[in-house]
Amino acid sequence: MKTVFSSLTAFAVLLMTSCAPSSGDVRNDTADSSTLKKDTVAKNANGYDSLLAKAYGADEYGMHRYVMAFLRSGPSREKDSVKMAELQKAHLANIGRMADEGKLVVAGPFMDDGELRGIYIFNVATVEEAKALTETDPLIQSGGLVMELHPWYGSAAMMGINNMHKKVSKKSVF
Repeated sequence: MKTVFSSLTAFAVLLMTSCAPSSGDVRNDTADSSTLKKDTVAKNANGYDSLLAKAYGADEYGMHRYVMAFLRSGPSREKDSVKMAELQKAHLANIGRMADEGKLVVAGPFMDDGELRGIYIFNVATVEEAKALTETDPLIQSGGLVMELHPWYGSAAMMGINNMHKKVSKKSVF
């Protein structure tokens, strides 16, 4: 588990550096564009952008509270390949819906075939809110997956990842 947390921490740092706007790029696709015009952005000498920090819900350290979910293999994995394909399609649609609503910041599978299947990082204040969201997932409902939820503190820059992802993906899985 320490390896997973170390990897996720490294991932968050990478996102923080790769998703941060360059000195000339002050556009924030998640905020109202009228609030983030070049002539009104407040930056300090280190590149701190107070408007972007506010839009992403950053604290003074540039961090934000999330809830992380570890998706684990559930007790009732569907054996019928057609039904499993339908559940997977509905699972992906649910991921897309939560991302579009701004509730899901990151989602993705692990690439090995172990018990730990993937992660979600939710933009919600409490584990209870995240639990309610996980209960909308068809694979959770079917018993194919179970969630392990933990409060997590990571870079507020992750709030921009869904919009950044749309810019780098030619196809959508949702």
